[in-house]
Amino acid sequence: MTISDAMPLLWASSLRSPATRRSAAVPQTLGAENSLEFRIGPERGPAEAVRCSHRFAAMVMPALLAKLPEAAVVAESVLAVLTELVDVTARHRASVDLAGRISCDGAHVLLTVGEMDRPLPDPEEEPGLFLVHRLTDDVGHYRGDEGGYTTWASVPVRSSAQ
Repeated sequence: MTISDAMPLLWASSLRSPATRRSAAVPQTLGAENSLEFRIGPERGPAEAVRCSHRFAAMVMPALLAKLPEAAVVAESVLAVLTELVDVTARHRASVDLAGRISCDGAHVLLTVGEMDRPLPDPEEEPGLFLVHRLTDDVGHYRGDEGGYTTWASVPVRSSAQ
């Protein structure tokens, strides 16, 4: 059974073990290829979109973050940020599908979720964004492909030695 069989509305891509993507020209560190993507259709309301995206990310996060020193702590932060971004985006959805991407370069985990019908609100308006700002190095938005706004957030990967 594949991930897509288990969760037909969500899908992952580019999540491969380091052995399958090694080459002489590529450094042996986590790279931009370590990513997963998901898409949630319009029939899912905000609460269900949050549950689906969280369940999917939690299922594949161990493989995505396998090489990180404190993978469990990083995964917890990533899931908390993802939950808030999906919640806000699902309630202000501009596109038919809610799309998301989680990628890891070894220093940061970058989350993108889109598209909203408005720019990212202030935390005073959406209190869950206080948590997002606390757990990330940076957060923002840009115009998406479908005329809405895509939100991004960068969760730092910190080892206990830092």
